[in-house]
Amino acid sequence: MKYVNRMEDIHTDGESAITLGKFDGFHRGHQKLLKKLQDEKAEGCLSVVFTFDIPPKAYIGGTPPRMLLTWQEKCGLAERFGADWLVACPFTDEIRNMEAARFVEEILVKRLHVRQLAAGEDFRFGYQRGGDVNLLGELSRKYGYHLWVVEKERDHGQVISSTLIREELSGGNMERVNELLGYDFCVTGEIVHGARLGRTIGMPTINLIPGPEKLLPPNGVYVTSVEIEGRLYQGVTNIGYKPTVSGEHICGVETYLLHAGGDLYGKMARVMIHTFVRPEQKFESVEALTRQMNRDARYAEQYFLTRQR
Repeated sequence: MKYVNRMEDIHTDGESAITLGKFDGFHRGHQKLLKKLQDEKAEGCLSVVFTFDIPPKAYIGGTPPRMLLTWQEKCGLAERFGADWLVACPFTDEIRNMEAARFVEEILVKRLHVRQLAAGEDFRFGYQRGGDVNLLGELSRKYGYHLWVVEKERDHGQVISSTLIREELSGGNMERVNELLGYDFCVTGEIVHGARLGRTIGMPTINLIPGPEKLLPPNGVYVTSVEIEGRLYQGVTNIGYKPTVSGEHICGVETYLLHAGGDLYGKMARVMIHTFVRPEQKFESVEALTRQMNRDARYAEQYFLTRQR
């Protein structure tokens, strides 16, 4: 899959089938859009997921974006769901002030040679959100592309949206989050050195430090699975500031792998979060922490045994 994030690179040689949206989370509603393209895509068309490099609201409001997915994670999911290209269009002042009809002509038609287009029924775009699927329909007759307007995906009567998933994530409701996403919420990154306390108590851990843009569930302990170089491990993960160990001020994702060994530093890991175990807490001693970590490990082992039945 090709990832494009510079305006000069947004150009295809042939025709494309495009789906438009924010795609934060790449949840089941987003997957529905891309599946429509995959099912209907004309022979020879590139499958293109088109979004912006930062959410327009974050750009306009001047606030740093907090996202369900990092760009690395979004790229991996776009490829997993069958996209040929992921376009992260720079949200410059020129793009921000571009009228909707001109955006279609300049970006979708002239640069990406759109032949087929899929958008959600409430999709809005262009200057002051002046464009919608009705305009896309009108312009389809002018430029000769085919438009599919895709209905919202629902779960138990609720419309699946990034906002709903954020709300469930903030409550630590990981089973519901994963149900809405259609895959397990994950944190991806390079394994880095931590305080090495785990080694001294016979429970070595791996550490990831997510970027500040990554939304995380509440601090606490979770049952997780970890993928490292194609191998899957069962684990228990602490998200937070490790209050028992002094000097730690960076929020990290620290995982004890239940049945693993060897040097994993520098490798890439994907930590998939399944269920909440307990809040983060401060212990009176390292010994008390060790006893609790052993209880957490037994809880996780039972969790995985139950899932296998």
